[in-house]
This record gives sequence, structure tokens and C-alpha cells, in this order.
Amino acid sequence: MLTIGCHLSSSKGYLSMGKTAVSIGANTFQFFTRNPRGGNAKAIDPQDIDAYLAYAKEHGIGCILAHAPYTLNACSGDAAVRDFAYRAMKEDLERMEYTPGNCYNFHPGSHVGQGIETGISLISRLLNSILTPEHHTTVLLETMAGKGSEVGGRFEELREILDRTELSDHMGVCLDTCHVWDGGYDIVNHPDEVLTEFDRVIGLDRLKAVHLNDSKNPLGARKDRHAKIGEGCIGTEALARVVTHPALRDLPFYLETPNELDGYAREIALMRERADGPASL
Repeated sequence: MLTIGCHLSSSKGYLSMGKTAVSIGANTFQFFTRNPRGGNAKAIDPQDIDAYLAYAKEHGIGCILAHAPYTLNACSGDAAVRDFAYRAMKEDLERMEYTPGNCYNFHPGSHVGQGIETGISLISRLLNSILTPEHHTTVLLETMAGKGSEVGGRFEELREILDRTELSDHMGVCLDTCHVWDGGYDIVNHPDEVLTEFDRVIGLDRLKAVHLNDSKNPLGARKDRHAKIGEGCIGTEALARVVTHPALRDLPFYLETPNELDGYAREIALMRERADGPASL
């Protein structure tokens, strides 16, 4: 069965997110750990967590994905920004222990003119200062579009971060379809070749989640502008091939398309319908 959900507001707690997910036909969901522009996280409510865990078990909600705030930049040239990244990620992973066995996704960051090598070094240094053997959350590096000074627009950059992370067994990758397309990986015409390249450089065993998004931009634009499924340059058919691809179909998929709940419900139903067909390219 296809595991698919969308990004939901965490303002009312875990149980509310779980109920919202089920109401739109989802069996997983993604949420921000705090305001996407930064700030303090909402206090954990143990009763809400307990109620959610029972509800998730009853309704078959699979691996959920926490997303770090966009302002978390582990390789900024500003020490204060890097300090926020450290404090936010450390706290987020501590909070994730209330729902162990799930994933935490973050954008590797922008080196802001310091160079890719420095960016990779700072990101891996942050991870090495935070990750411990006691963590029960898998931390995911997200594939990026490569705009500006972003780190992670090439698979090799993510692999280098993983190689420099001491507890890399606690790490994985989230593949964003809009980002890789904008980054120049042709998932429309050559999906097998893109996944073969991913496997060669990083390893498909590292791939733990997929952000399922269309793109407003042509291949290689390096702009990162998400579109609703079927309304962008990737298209419905190519994204249907993603969710049914033998190397991907058992992964959880998370929609980040510019939608309200009714739009997410339609996209979830559409992808479920396509997933019931032949799982081949």
C-alpha cells in the first residue's frame, strides 16, 4: 500500500495532525518542528503524544517526517546563525524521542560565499556535535536545487557530508522531486539513470523518504519553485512513475505542493490510483 501524506500544521498537536491526515486519505504526514522561519518550539504535551501514538497504531499511520525550520543554516558564515542551527537541531532531536523511530529532515544550508568545501565541513561538524548513539530518529539530508550557494544540489555533496559524519548510520537522504529536477537530474525522461546515479554516489539504502512535488521551472533551472501535481514541468505521468518505481514504491512520500487540504486530498487520491497500476517504467 502506498504510504503518502502531505505537510500539515503542527499548531494543534500530534493527534490533530494524525486525524487530519486520515481525513484526507493520508497514512503519513510531515510537519515543521517549529515556526519555519525560526523561533521557539511549542511545548510537548505528553498526553497529546500518548493519544496520537494510540491513534496512529489504530489507523496505520506510518513513518512521519519532522522538518527543520528553513532558517536552520548549519554552514552560515555567521556564528550566531550556526549557533541557532545547533540549538534548534539539538532540541528538535530531543523532542523527537517522544515519537521514536521516525525521521527528521533538514536543508543542508547555504555556504554564502565560503565555498562548498567549507560548507560541507561546517555541516558535518554540526552533525558530529549533536548526534549520539542514543538517538532513535533518522536524520535526513534533503536534495537541493542548487540555487545560489546551496549545499546539496549534487549527490556528491550529500555523500561527502555522510562520509564525514561519525554516526552516519543515524543518517539518510530525502529526495525532493522538484529539487532534483531543478538541479539538473532528469527524472522525467531518464528516471532509471538518475536513480542509478544516486545509488552509485550515495546508495539507495540511504534513501528514506521522497518529497513529491511538481516544479514551475524547466530542467536545471536551479530555482526551487514547487507546483501542484500536473501543473508544472515534471507532470503527473512522471510523478506517477516515481511512486510506482520498484526502487521507490516502498518509501514514504510527502507532498509539499502549494495546496489547501482539499487539494492535498485530490493529489493523494490521484497518486493512490496510479500506484494501483503496473509498477514499471
